[in-house]
Amino acid sequence: MPWENNGGGGGRNNGGPWGQAPGGGGGGPRRPGGNTPNLEDILNRGRDQFRGGVPGGRWAIVGGVVALLAFWGVNSVYTINPQEVGVELRFGAPKPELSGPGLHFLFWPVETVERATTTVNQTQIGAANASGGSRAAARDGLMLSGDQNIVNVQFSVFWAINDPVAYLFNVRDPESMVRYAAESAMREVVGRRPAQDIYSDDRSGISAEVQRITLATLESYGLGVSINQILIENAGPPSEVIDAFNEVQRARQDETRLQEEARSYANTLLGDARGRAAALREDAAAYTNRVVQEATGEAERFNAVYAEYVNSPEVTRKRLFLETMEEVLGGSEKVLIENGASGSGVVPYLPLPELRSGPKTSTGN
Repeated sequence: MPWENNGGGGGRNNGGPWGQAPGGGGGGPRRPGGNTPNLEDILNRGRDQFRGGVPGGRWAIVGGVVALLAFWGVNSVYTINPQEVGVELRFGAPKPELSGPGLHFLFWPVETVERATTTVNQTQIGAANASGGSRAAARDGLMLSGDQNIVNVQFSVFWAINDPVAYLFNVRDPESMVRYAAESAMREVVGRRPAQDIYSDDRSGISAEVQRITLATLESYGLGVSINQILIENAGPPSEVIDAFNEVQRARQDETRLQEEARSYANTLLGDARGRAAALREDAAAYTNRVVQEATGEAERFNAVYAEYVNSPEVTRKRLFLETMEEVLGGSEKVLIENGASGSGVVPYLPLPELRSGPKTSTGN
């Protein structure tokens, strides 16, 4: 071997392949009967090196300590934004006090912090752009109404965190819980209502009922949120039957229009009939008043005549007779001449009726 010739003389070198023992140069103390270095020598040399120091070792240690302190300080100081609230954890258990906006300090890693937003959140259900616009998310709004119609309801849930500790630690995925609870409540309410209520008739009532059910469900889970509003943005039939639905809507509009026209015509006839009835009542009242007035006048005249008759019966009797004869014979075509009137120059056969009626005109053939 090459190391066997090291040192000349062809002698065997027991110092190893580098020509010397691990103790170095073969000059150090050796155990009797061998070339293996003494363990005590190795420990002594290590102690001497440590006492003498490694060049720059102290500064490396100081730098490491400073780096550790800086890393600890960075993790121990945190900031809470104005729209957030912080919950500090000590050994994983939340503290009762909350951290408001600003700069705060904790003893990391014994203590950590979790953040929760205090702004109003909006969760859309059934909208085409919900959950990245997937078709599955758009089908979330398909529901069965109480009259066995399929309706597509698109609505939004506006909610806010009122208990950050409960929100962060009671439920694994609180946002999904809000979505599932609101969707379940909407399906429950829509399943009890006719489709027309969802389309237009009672959207506000449906929103209020869904908000109440959703809030009760989330409170039972201790989610720590409040439901501010349920807003129904759109409600209609599925796209596959939209044409048939539009035809039905047009038929209903025509029905409503015809009913309104019939109602208007009936009101017109009723108004005319009421006007005629009022006119007849007015005429009857006027006739009644006239007859009563005439009868009253006749009665008063009779009473006046009777009073005169009581005072002078003969004169009144003769006047009544003459007035009666005048009324009876006033339209007669006969002329009566008293006896002895011929001596007064009256011609008995004079055609007095023809003279009274005027000359007759004759027509020739």
